Amino acid sequence: MYASRDRLILLDADGTIIDAFSAIETAFNLHGMQIGDLERFQKRRNLFKYLGGLKEFPRNLAKSLGNSNRKELIATLTDIYREQAMLYPSIAPLLRQLLATPGIKVGLVTRNVTHEPAITLARLFARHDLDIQQLDFFSCIALKTPKNVYFSTALNQLGINPARAFACGDEHKDYLAMQAAGVNPFMVSYGFEDLQRLTLKYAVPEVIISRTPEELGARIRHAFDLPDSILN
Repeated sequence: MYASRDRLILLDADGTIIDAFSAIETAFNLHGMQIGDLERFQKRRNLFKYLGGLKEFPRNLAKSLGNSNRKELIATLTDIYREQAMLYPSIAPLLRQLLATPGIKVGLVTRNVTHEPAITLARLFARHDLDIQQLDFFSCIALKTPKNVYFSTALNQLGINPARAFACGDEHKDYLAMQAAGVNPFMVSYGFEDLQRLTLKYAVPEVIISRTPEELGARIRHAFDLPDSILN
């Protein structure tokens, strides 16, 4: 029925393996804007994520009006991602371990908003001694595009049984995409949505949510029968 008996893990980038909030915060500060703290950022609806809360909204709105201002902000964010942004602690050794293990395919499906995100992420990965070309599946998608289409594409291209496939994400729409594609879910609450929002508002099961990157790594290693890593 399936061409391969390999297992598959499909990763999300921003907020799951990449510390996107720190990069966004730095870009905003360079443009005289403020995004507020992570706790409040996680609780905002998507429409207001980048306009801030009541304290930041008026200044950010004034600064962000105009197409040229938005382009400049994205250009700055691109530079920060390429030169400064980092994977969360413990994620790099996890990725190295996954990529080096026979029988495990590794993919990345992301809505990263920088210019030429494939180049951006390749440079970010390279700073951690990771080669993005080693990934078995890689796709940068538009902001409003559902991920389940790309999850299914990865399954079909690699011939993987959905029962042997996992995906990671930090937003409720990631969880819905995993359900739609029939893959096993890993969710995190340290990214763009917090634990309360994921569980109470969107009914994501708490038992599949990791509170830290280290906990995510432990869950993935257990699911894939990998030993604990001692690499940095």
